[in-house]
Amino acid sequence: MKIKVGIMSFAHLHADSYAHCLLTNPRAEFVGIADHDPQRAQQKAEQYGVQRFDSYESLLASDVQAVIICSENVQHAPLTQMAAAAGKHILCEKPLMTRLEDGQAMLAAARGAGVGLFTAFPCRFSPAFQQLRARVQAGEIGELLALRGTNRGVNPGGWFNDPELAGGGAMMDHTVHVADLMRLLTGQEIVEVYAETNNLMYHGNFDDTAMLTLTFEKGIFATLDSSWSRPRTFPTWGDVTLAVYGTRGVIEMDMFAQYLRHYDDRTGRIRQMFWGDNIDALMIDEFLRAVSGEPTSTLATGEDGYKAAAVAIAGYESVRRGEPVRV
Repeated sequence: MKIKVGIMSFAHLHADSYAHCLLTNPRAEFVGIADHDPQRAQQKAEQYGVQRFDSYESLLASDVQAVIICSENVQHAPLTQMAAAAGKHILCEKPLMTRLEDGQAMLAAARGAGVGLFTAFPCRFSPAFQQLRARVQAGEIGELLALRGTNRGVNPGGWFNDPELAGGGAMMDHTVHVADLMRLLTGQEIVEVYAETNNLMYHGNFDDTAMLTLTFEKGIFATLDSSWSRPRTFPTWGDVTLAVYGTRGVIEMDMFAQYLRHYDDRTGRIRQMFWGDNIDALMIDEFLRAVSGEPTSTLATGEDGYKAAAVAIAGYESVRRGEPVRV
């Protein structure tokens, strides 16, 4: 039996990818869309050939079993609580929350309703990362000493540049993916954050560059560049890289290194066209399995999302204080 799924908001850029994954997955029935922007809701419903619901409440009152939340970051908490109260399983776009108290309320709402709350961390499904993790766990580089990660991208603009809606800027947007990978790789929690940010690229009221130093519970440390430092003419949106240093060697991963180079005279640009595994599709498939009650091995939980977002939140507190902050 197919799992009936709806999407709550298309504010986030990833919503289109998730919609395509639902339409192409034989486990899913993409029922419809609700959005606080009526014009966007109508446009996307027509684009994907699904029902447009007049409100989030009407979508949740339907027979959908699960929802994917792709709203502005500050709306994740109220929409998650609304969906949980309606008894729907939830996949929420990252970052899970912009305030610790919101994340705690989201987790409590899901637990109280007996529904699954999951976080959209597709990078976990990357074969490159999974190979790296397997080699590290096999002891190939010995005892872990340090990590170096990057998630450097193009400034997405729009509401992402409004801290009232996004909860921050580049550090909020791009810290959580790699922080989650580092937690999963090491099996340790990040306990301290020191961060520095600036806005010298776009000169807005948001951080566009961010560098974090992370300390793990057993003394491993890591650096993470989570900046919007790629110009709009860059051949791809950005990167996710991870280098792991051990007592016996080093392993480095470039998650999106599988690409073709496209020289595009129509746009006057050179583009890197990724051809590797569709990690969004792998994540959506496991979400559908989770809703069906099947065991999952890679899908990030709400707790995972909370702990990764807490790192970014601690980073902003570190910037305010000018000193390291406990997570």
